[in-house]
Amino acid sequence: MTEAPVPALTLTDVSKEFGGLRAVDGVSLTVRAGERRAIIGPNGAGKTTLFSLISGEQAPTRGRIVLFGRDVTRLPPHRRAALGLSRTYQITNLFPRLTVLDSCLLAVQALSPVKFHLHRPLSRYPQLFERAGAVLEAVGLAEKAGEQVRNLSHGEQRQLEIALALAGSPRLLLLDEPTAGLSPAESQLMTALLKKLDPAITILLIEHDMDVAFQVTDRITVLHYGRIVADGLGEEVKANPLVQEIYLGTP
Repeated sequence: MTEAPVPALTLTDVSKEFGGLRAVDGVSLTVRAGERRAIIGPNGAGKTTLFSLISGEQAPTRGRIVLFGRDVTRLPPHRRAALGLSRTYQITNLFPRLTVLDSCLLAVQALSPVKFHLHRPLSRYPQLFERAGAVLEAVGLAEKAGEQVRNLSHGEQRQLEIALALAGSPRLLLLDEPTAGLSPAESQLMTALLKKLDPAITILLIEHDMDVAFQVTDRITVLHYGRIVADGLGEEVKANPLVQEIYLGTP
């Protein structure tokens, strides 16, 4: 008999309290390796707080977080990144005066096992440029490599954020509203980009645009007041009366 593969992520009774407010309330969740899953819910449901707990930017009040079979509940963000976790943010956070290539090189260097020497120029590390070029090609920004980030459109800056998240060859990618602020045309481009990502990468996606969520992911988890109220395949969740009431506005 073959052993079942280790899940990419397991949350057990994870909660986060801020004073008297419980932003995340007893969330238990298992995400299989290679799975595409969306986390949806109304504003204030606890989605971004949940991502911050998974990435290690905040510590849970209680509960357990396991990443690829390892308990990371108390590990700092950089230790989780070294295990293959990467994330993007709802608000764009880039260095506007750097070029697209330099931004990507910084991200590639962050988790590179290469030992750097103080007096050796970066050009002496061709493998870093190869990786940065491959990532920019994957997100459709290869032709913008020499452009300053501040000159990119909002949609292109979102693409660059995906590139930076991919630079370290992550195994689990957390995407916090990648289509936020994008035009319909830009959202379509972003959706196509996400669908083409390496299927070996596990993706957990927060998304308000239901069309994007259903196109990019297979399973949907619905949060409401910090609790999971529905979980299943896209069509199952879409047909759930409670989801229609609290999220889609159907009485």
